[in-house]
Amino acid sequence: MRHLAYLALAAGCLSAPALAQNQPAAGQLPSPEEISKRDTVTVGVGAAITPDYEGSDDYRVIPAAAIRGQVSGISFSTRGTYLYVDVVPDSGGKVDFNAGPIAGIRLTTYRHIHDDVVELLPKRKRAFEVGGFAGVSVHGLTNPYDTLGFRVDVTHDIGSAHKSTIFSPNVEFSTPLSRTTYASLSGGMEFVSNKFADYYYTITPADRLATGNALPVFDADGGMKNWKLGLLLNQSVTGDLLHGFSIFGLGQYSRLVGDFKRSPIVSQRGSAGQWLGALGVAYTW
Repeated sequence: MRHLAYLALAAGCLSAPALAQNQPAAGQLPSPEEISKRDTVTVGVGAAITPDYEGSDDYRVIPAAAIRGQVSGISFSTRGTYLYVDVVPDSGGKVDFNAGPIAGIRLTTYRHIHDDVVELLPKRKRAFEVGGFAGVSVHGLTNPYDTLGFRVDVTHDIGSAHKSTIFSPNVEFSTPLSRTTYASLSGGMEFVSNKFADYYYTITPADRLATGNALPVFDADGGMKNWKLGLLLNQSVTGDLLHGFSIFGLGQYSRLVGDFKRSPIVSQRGSAGQWLGALGVAYTW
């Protein structure tokens, strides 16, 4: 279950319009306003490489999937194991506002990992997180089809895992490089509470005993958890990214900071630097 829809596929670029400003026969191309009103669905599947846990230096290859679309002005997309629904219809103008609910699962459990010491820690429960997002998008900065977006996500664990709230500001810039090639660069940060830090990164005296004294006691405090940068490239293989098949590649680097990088499961058993990658194929209707 961890392995489906694991990666964001760079903020929904799979179904974004890839129509360059300098294409020939421009009169025959849909305008940004026309594109914003189209109903569309894109499904992507592929393979991803991801750390065993956030802070691990062991990696595994897993299947990955994502979906994005727009129906009757309501858009939706998966980012990792989270579903976003934008309930504010796209105006087709220079500036758009975005807002809606988020629901998803945080799958960090310390189960089935390569590190023999970390695997001895008590298993964590999956966190069921719900919340919302709000942001603003500006279009047409370098060509009629590009987008610079700012977004803030707020989610809370409604289950019995970390039981805390996460704040995440994000920025992304997406633009066509041609009618068949699309690129998106994204960045973001996560801010978490002491409850979150304790649940995933604190090492208690009982944890130390469970690992045979391999890990020292450590009390993690909340705050900024990490920052991340990602790049996605999407290439049509059937002539046009507005429909048909395309291939995509995604790379993301994130770095834990503060007590999160100082936790023994990171500083002694893992790495503060984290890589994610994915390759796959998508189809747009």
